[in-house]
Amino acid sequence: MTARPENAHQARLLRLLRDNGSNSRAQLGDLVDLSRSKLAVEVDRLLETGLVVADGLAPSRGGRRSHNIRLAPTLRFLGVDIGATSIDVAVTNAELEVLGHLNHPMDVREGPVAVFEQVLSMAAKLKASGVAEGFDGAGIGVPGPVRFPEGVPVAPPIMPGWDGFPVREALSQELGCPVMVDNDVNLMAMGEQHAGVARSVGDFLCVKIGTGIGCGIVVGGEVHRGTTGSAGDIGHIQAVPDGRPCACGNRGCLEAHFSGAALAGDAEQAAREGRSAQLAARLETAGRLTAVDVSAAAAAGDAVALELIREGGKRLGQVIAGLVSFFNPGLVVIGGGVTGLGHTLLASVRTQVYRQSLPLATGNLPIVLGELGPVAGAIGAARLISDHVFSPA
Repeated sequence: MTARPENAHQARLLRLLRDNGSNSRAQLGDLVDLSRSKLAVEVDRLLETGLVVADGLAPSRGGRRSHNIRLAPTLRFLGVDIGATSIDVAVTNAELEVLGHLNHPMDVREGPVAVFEQVLSMAAKLKASGVAEGFDGAGIGVPGPVRFPEGVPVAPPIMPGWDGFPVREALSQELGCPVMVDNDVNLMAMGEQHAGVARSVGDFLCVKIGTGIGCGIVVGGEVHRGTTGSAGDIGHIQAVPDGRPCACGNRGCLEAHFSGAALAGDAEQAAREGRSAQLAARLETAGRLTAVDVSAAAAAGDAVALELIREGGKRLGQVIAGLVSFFNPGLVVIGGGVTGLGHTLLASVRTQVYRQSLPLATGNLPIVLGELGPVAGAIGAARLISDHVFSPA
């Protein structure tokens, strides 16, 4: 079992080294509120645990040169991002740099046993590739609400068979390391916060558009999960009064009108009605359409595909405008599988938000695409478990 810090001071030092890389004792002293002697004691104790190692001499700041300290280069975290239709698994070092990454298509509706057999197979492949001998912790993201302290999915709408499944306990036994579990969009937000477009922002929204739609809410640098783990479930905010039936049992939900699945359904209907030759040709070739097909048709100038994206962006923008007026974030990040729709989608969302929300909330509000793409959730999962490992036992 990986050693854990003894106190809050050591935990703070570990997280600073994770986020900033190798640092001298003198520089660490500038960042933490500790006397030189107390800092020396805490660093020496961390060196004894093996969580940190010496890393040569730092440049002189006038006087005796300080030693550099870095996190142990052998530490490895496993980040697992389970989506509705695919799994991403990544191995990172202690600074959360991705050392190996695999993606595999998988329907989450096949159930937790089948999904975790695939996850364990992918983790074994990464170990066999030489990037890790074992794991010091694993973070897992699932596409539904999670009772966070226990690591258990709670009534997830698109995950039959997962309600109450002990994900944290089961995977911890299989992997032989600590495991933390969270909603996939919360982990996407944490990934973008650690290594992506939200690095310097304390309050932001991270909207994931895939098979469903969710929103990670970051307040003061911390993810807000809500009382029962369902904060940010914006896919079930009503976007169209008396609109389409939704899987949740209500009508007119944003997810029913603009998610990856809804967009694909609208595109197939347009193709069958003969409104788009591009989409019809793709449907005939593949037998079904996805958001990727709509994106490709739009890139080729197809008017129907462009209109579907603009209309979906308008509905998404209406919901985000309400969130912006309520929360007043410093940034809105849009990620997930549908971000292949790119700047057509972004322009439509921005237009709606800037039109509907008060100028005070939107005057300096960037609305941007995520930077990390398919590894955002896996990096966020590694960040989640590193927060746990780098906290007092």
